Amino acid sequence: MGVSDKLVGGFFLLVASVVFIYYTTWAIFLPFLPPTHPLHDQFPPREWAVWGPALLLVLGVSAIGLFIGMVMYREGQKKKSKAAMKAA
Repeated sequence: MGVSDKLVGGFFLLVASVVFIYYTTWAIFLPFLPPTHPLHDQFPPREWAVWGPALLLVLGVSAIGLFIGMVMYREGQKKKSKAAMKAA
């Protein structure tokens, strides 16, 4: 495990921590503050606290499904060409 692995791992840990703190503040703590509090100006509307992760989940599952579908299609094409070569 090189230094670069630790650096990349530390960077991802830092990014994940910042995202977690931001989202937790936005979705959990912000509703308890009065609407006139200046902290509300630092965040998007609260309905996006639900819509954003839902959209990311749908896009992620769709991308995984598309990837699996492409791999299955390519494997099927390879099997067909092998079968055609064997038959000829």
